[in-house]
Order: sequence, then C-alpha cells, then structure tokens
Amino acid sequence: MSDTGAGLSILILAAGRGTRMRGADKLMEDVAGVPLLRHLAQTALTLGRPVIVTLPRDAAQARRAALNGLAVQIAEVSDPDAGMAASLVAGIASLPRGCTGAMLLLGDMPEITGEDMKRLAKAFDDAGGGIVLRGGTADGTAGHPVVFPAALFAALAGLKGDRGAGRLLADREVTLVPLPGDHAIRDLDTPEDWKKWREEKGGQVTPSAEN
Repeated sequence: MSDTGAGLSILILAAGRGTRMRGADKLMEDVAGVPLLRHLAQTALTLGRPVIVTLPRDAAQARRAALNGLAVQIAEVSDPDAGMAASLVAGIASLPRGCTGAMLLLGDMPEITGEDMKRLAKAFDDAGGGIVLRGGTADGTAGHPVVFPAALFAALAGLKGDRGAGRLLADREVTLVPLPGDHAIRDLDTPEDWKKWREEKGGQVTPSAEN
C-alpha cells in the first residue's frame, strides 16, 4: 500500500481482456464523448477520494492514453488471465495506508454516475465504516459498485480465480443501496450489448464529468 491517505478509496477494475467483444475493447467504447474507461475515472474523481485503476501490465496503449492527465493511480496486473481476483489483489495492494474501505467498480458499467458513487460513499461514512455495501435495483437485485471495509482487505488479497469477491459476499451481511434504474446491473460485454444500449438511449448518454 502507498504511504498516505485515509477514508474510502475507489478501485476501478479494468484489467480484463474483454474477449466477448471479438477484438474490440469495450473500455474504449465512446460514452459521453470519451472512452468508457476515462468516463468512469473522471466520474470517480468527482468524489474527491483516491482513485486506483487496475490495468494489465501489457495493457494496450489506448487504455493508458485514456487516463492521461487524470489524477488516478494505475495498479498493474501481471497476470490478468488468472481471473478477476488478480485485479483485486493488485488493486488492494495499491490502496493508501489508513484506507478504511474500498469501493469496487467494474470497468464495463457505463450507467454508474457520480451520484450513485456518492450515495454509496455517504452510506459507508454514515455507518462509520465496517460494513459491506452493494449497489442494487429498486426491486432488490444486487449489483455494483460494492464497498468493502478495511477488515476484509486481507481476505480480498487472498482471492484466486475468476469469481472475484462474490465468495466473500456470500458469507457476510450486505447492505443493499438502491440506485436508479438499471445503473447497478447494466454491464456491456459484447458488440450487441453496446448496440442495443445505444438504441435504448437514443444516442444520448450521461454527460461527461468534464463538461
């Protein structure tokens, strides 16, 4: 972990290969006029908290370029093909010392807004930390982001494989924080997903955080 910082940090998991995109990179898909990865990082930075982005050590230059000029820390993942757990391990190791919690955000969820993140962060802060939070829908379907307290960092750092943090969530009490619409569950993994989403939005997407 780095030497400074406290409170809640935001960890964007962006080390996946995205093989279902059949050669395209979903993190480079245009959202609000910028690549999705940049859009999510910009949005996270509006909270004024440390933001860490996991990338493959051999990440395409486009992903790194998408983060140019943003005050984010990059955590390199040496073996992203080992599964999502590899991203979690690299990200947890990069959190600032004194960090009381980590908000885990998947890199392929274009509908997550700054207000969504703030709602989860406020719930965590109001509870004094120490609880597990998860974004969800109004009908109770669990999704993302997920907030883990520092007490679970060691367990996260010990994960292996592609199940990510799901196995930890299964054994613990989780407080669901409802987010608008399908924000918490809308991830786009294929070209068809992106085409359908854009058709549903009528070409309109959430405004860029830099606008």
